[in-house]
Amino acid sequence: MADILTQIAENNQKLYLDRKLNLSLSKMMDMAYAASGSDFAFEKKLKEEGMSFICECKKASPSKGVISEDFPYLQIAKDYERAGASCISVLTEPKWFMGSLDYLEEIASEVSIPVLRKDFTVDEYMIYEARARKASAVLLICSILDSKTLGRYIRICDELELSALVEAHDKNECEMALGEGARIIGVNNRNLRDFTVDPSNCLRLREYVGDKAVFVAESGVKKREDIELLEREKVDAVLIGESMMRAEDKTEFLKALKGTA
Repeated sequence: MADILTQIAENNQKLYLDRKLNLSLSKMMDMAYAASGSDFAFEKKLKEEGMSFICECKKASPSKGVISEDFPYLQIAKDYERAGASCISVLTEPKWFMGSLDYLEEIASEVSIPVLRKDFTVDEYMIYEARARKASAVLLICSILDSKTLGRYIRICDELELSALVEAHDKNECEMALGEGARIIGVNNRNLRDFTVDPSNCLRLREYVGDKAVFVAESGVKKREDIELLEREKVDAVLIGESMMRAEDKTEFLKALKGTA
């Protein structure tokens, strides 16, 4: 049986064959170019002084199942903004993460900070769709793209003034991302093929990226000590998932992570 990452990618490929039959790529492109440009707002936010915090909205995950049964996504997003989040990540993958493009668009309409469409991008249609639905950034995962496709997707993002968070998990993927012009590289501590977490993975790969791109640590960050370690390695940003979403008082949780509580 294929690993979960392969299953998700294959499911998205089928899903977008159907979506393009309902609304053509050319029409979606027109909608994307008609949407107001985001002027690389996500990238600019991550370049601000100090550690940036990308806080995630997701209803479920393959590893944890349903995280929030009622999922008050707008309230969660507003709580993140009020707490001092730099950006918000919104899962839109519908089967394993129970996400929705409607969540993305509604959240982007209600908050003033940049919003990332977090999904498993396997078709350029998804990039245009993200811009049309008010995203400021999209996720591009090296593990499911070849280098030529990654480069083409990054160029599409540039044309749309859409930031591309390029996700890598090992040295080869970091080199692939840099070689194709990635300006933001996220190193995932979670192996998306078996969902095991190694919190030190991003630290091992930090030197390979250096100052060639904005560096984002993803997954496995839960406490102030984790942030201090990342700060010492000059990590630019961190993506915080379930631990932040489960926190009753998100302002106090983020303060504790920042060391300002």
